[in-house]
Amino acid sequence: MEKYHGLRRQEQEIRDSAELKAILAKTQYVTVAMCKDNEPYLVTLSHGYDEKQNAIYFHCAFAGKKIDFLKANNRVWGQALVDRGYVQGSCDHLFSSVQFSGRVSFVADEAEKGRALAVMIRQLEQEPEKVMAAKVTAAAVAKTCIGRIDIEFLSGKRSEKAAAVT
Repeated sequence: MEKYHGLRRQEQEIRDSAELKAILAKTQYVTVAMCKDNEPYLVTLSHGYDEKQNAIYFHCAFAGKKIDFLKANNRVWGQALVDRGYVQGSCDHLFSSVQFSGRVSFVADEAEKGRALAVMIRQLEQEPEKVMAAKVTAAAVAKTCIGRIDIEFLSGKRSEKAAAVT
């Protein structure tokens, strides 16, 4: 990985790792960039962040363009964004974002796949226990492809107030 350059506007940098992790645990999706044979590819994934594993789980099909890219090169760069909206009249946008890099692997262990699905459902569903009882069965787990991004680097940025227009 290239050396981290830091932010030009250092007052916007999120330095607290707990805050960075909270953003990953709060967002409903991440956008992930990957590359194969010098061709970039970008996907948006619903996900679940597992703080204990420092990993992002996602589910996907067992075959397709994303799988082809990740099998060729498992290094990814991604972003999670909390959009607080555009501020009319100030040409500014309020947000918090986390950038991350890591390596993707595909989970084969059925117990970990079940835990990964539970992490995702708890992050995304309003009534997670009800959904897990209905959806997370041995048969469903067996036929689900789960990817895990093992996070190697995190950084973040936020804009909490609009800049004054002069």
